[in-house]
Amino acid sequence: MPYLGEEIKKLGFGLMRLPQKDGRIDIAQTAEMADMFLDAGFTYFDTAWAYPGSEDAIRQALVKRYPREKFLLATKIAAWINCRTREDALAQFKTSLRQTDAGYFDFYLLHNLGESRTHFFDDFGLWDWAFETKEKGLIKHVGFSFHSTPDELNDILTAHPEAEFVQLQINYADWENPYVRSRECYEVARRHGKPVVIMEPVRGGMLASPPKAVADIFRDAEPESSVASWALRFAASLDGVITVLSGMSNTEQMKDNISFMKDFVRLSDSQLKVVERARKELASIPVIPCTSCNYCAKVCPMNIGISGTFNAMNDYIYFNNLNYAKSQIDWLVDSHNKARADKCIKCGKCEQACPQHIHIRDELARCAELLL
Repeated sequence: MPYLGEEIKKLGFGLMRLPQKDGRIDIAQTAEMADMFLDAGFTYFDTAWAYPGSEDAIRQALVKRYPREKFLLATKIAAWINCRTREDALAQFKTSLRQTDAGYFDFYLLHNLGESRTHFFDDFGLWDWAFETKEKGLIKHVGFSFHSTPDELNDILTAHPEAEFVQLQINYADWENPYVRSRECYEVARRHGKPVVIMEPVRGGMLASPPKAVADIFRDAEPESSVASWALRFAASLDGVITVLSGMSNTEQMKDNISFMKDFVRLSDSQLKVVERARKELASIPVIPCTSCNYCAKVCPMNIGISGTFNAMNDYIYFNNLNYAKSQIDWLVDSHNKARADKCIKCGKCEQACPQHIHIRDELARCAELLL
């Protein structure tokens, strides 16, 4: 089914995790991956001004090598990064045009709305600017990416019904995750009639190698299918999806994704039951039972990012990937201007407020020892 007048196959090439060689993006391998992607009939490439080196890499690997009409290119404007004025933000658009040399963008996104980031786009008048730029032919479709709560997503879509699409983090692990709330955000977008671009369908690669008990559920059901394929196919099977972005980092990942997405067939009811069993198995792993209600945060005198810390710790418990868990501390705690777990003064006010009766002080000490 075409969305926004475009016939787009369900796999998109996310350009945030491109292959590296000697500490830099491997242009030759990226070009080979772009060739494989286009040869298989896929067209959607997703980059951003904020992805270091990505826009320039896709200029070399794709834009210089193919006619412009052969591909769709998405990029993003992050008005909350070092922007004090409207001109600072608009400079990002000019930089993106120069770095990609694409001439125009098929999909242009206001990048990562939510929480303290949202107001910059309104303060700088970027919604009106984006649609004025669309009228000039430099943008074909205007939307936004989002990482926050369903209530805030509803507020943004209510305030800006002109948004043509929304990009959301959706995967089976986060479908009922109380911190991410993928299902609820997806349902808000659909209630507003917005088609969805899906990001993080494999949760930064974590769902390609989930805990053994989870992987075994998938392997028993389809021994011939990769574990990662289930995550991508789950996301692509949802209604109203424009495409599903996969941040592929090498030709092997590209080859695997193409193998099951080239002639994509939505998951059957029996296959969806397999995914649900896997989700429940993942959810059964003993983790910190935090629901991200943040009652603790309201009484913490040190402004510690308690729920963000616990979410990062739970990722470590699930996937046993320390580097990923630490990166989650950077995102869920540091970027939200919260203090880290080692700043806890053990006053106990958080535990008095916690409806889950979590031993927060002990858990923060454990998190500080393992993740900081």
